[in-house]
Amino acid sequence: MDYKQKLQQLRIQIDQIDEEILKLLNKRAQLAKEVGEIKKEHKLPIYVPSREQAIFQRLEELNKKYGEIFPTDYIKPVFREIISACRSTEENLKVAYLGPRATFTHQAAMEHFGQAVEFIPVQTIKDVFEEITKEKADFGVVPVENTIEGIVNYTLDLLVDYPLKITGEVILEISLHLMGINPNINEIQRVYSHRHALAECREWLMKNLPQAQLIEVESTAKAAEMAKDDYEAAAVASEAAADIYGLHIIERKIDRHTHNYTRFLIIGKDIPPPTGNDKTTFVFSLKNQVGALYKTLEPLYKHGINMTKIESRPSKKEAWDYIFFTDIEGHISEEKVKNALNELNELSPFFKILGSYPKAH
Repeated sequence: MDYKQKLQQLRIQIDQIDEEILKLLNKRAQLAKEVGEIKKEHKLPIYVPSREQAIFQRLEELNKKYGEIFPTDYIKPVFREIISACRSTEENLKVAYLGPRATFTHQAAMEHFGQAVEFIPVQTIKDVFEEITKEKADFGVVPVENTIEGIVNYTLDLLVDYPLKITGEVILEISLHLMGINPNINEIQRVYSHRHALAECREWLMKNLPQAQLIEVESTAKAAEMAKDDYEAAAVASEAAADIYGLHIIERKIDRHTHNYTRFLIIGKDIPPPTGNDKTTFVFSLKNQVGALYKTLEPLYKHGINMTKIESRPSKKEAWDYIFFTDIEGHISEEKVKNALNELNELSPFFKILGSYPKAH
């Protein structure tokens, strides 16, 4: 048997497997639809992140038994889209995010929910909170901190002001890529992007595209939209922009920062059930007395709770008065977490649980 015959046989087998996968996907979607009907009948939430997390973990472990010929790192992205598509047969989930399309916040939203949801781009972080409060969206996605720029204080303030909860988090590497409809870098005459993105990538662009004209536009998303109609142009934008506008990524990660990550919060109305790998975020204030911070945090030490972050913000009530945003390991339903926070609450003039949710992977 020559290589052409062998190749043909292998392709026939792949086609048969693809058909079987498609049949099973339809069977899975039908079962998801039946689950959705039961949930609606009993007024249960359609989106349960703890259940989805358990599915990913089980399949990643299972894949090791099959020799990991299919890379384990791709189990979650593949099954996230399968789950997202099946969930859409139960209900049309609406997710608001800080727009426009193809921004890093949009990318974080897609990474968390998959693409089979209705994404609603809005103009401000406050608008994301408003969409959920007014029941125009089920969930929202907002940036909260960046490894280079620091905390997004406005997001923290809104978490205090609105009766919403953090239901999840996404940690996204902020990488800028060169992309275009023409994959040949030697034919690129123009590069579109936002001025900050161009500044971030100027060193690479000067070295590799010295002849190209650098053109500032209002956003990286707009740059990608313009590049898709210009064969001699490229854009500097996010991976989401390449997906949405159908562009080739000509060169990956051309920005100068090598460790640039942003943490995004998923916000909704209810605290999700525990997954076994959770964190809790809360805010508290202090009494005006010596050693107040030490005394207030003592219940965490007493109950063996690991605090992973604390951030102070002016309370906006009086001069030099602060509130503290705090992350700890564990879920509010766990006995030791519940007891520690009850004690901390008694010691604080102001205390609010902002969310208990699965940790980002």
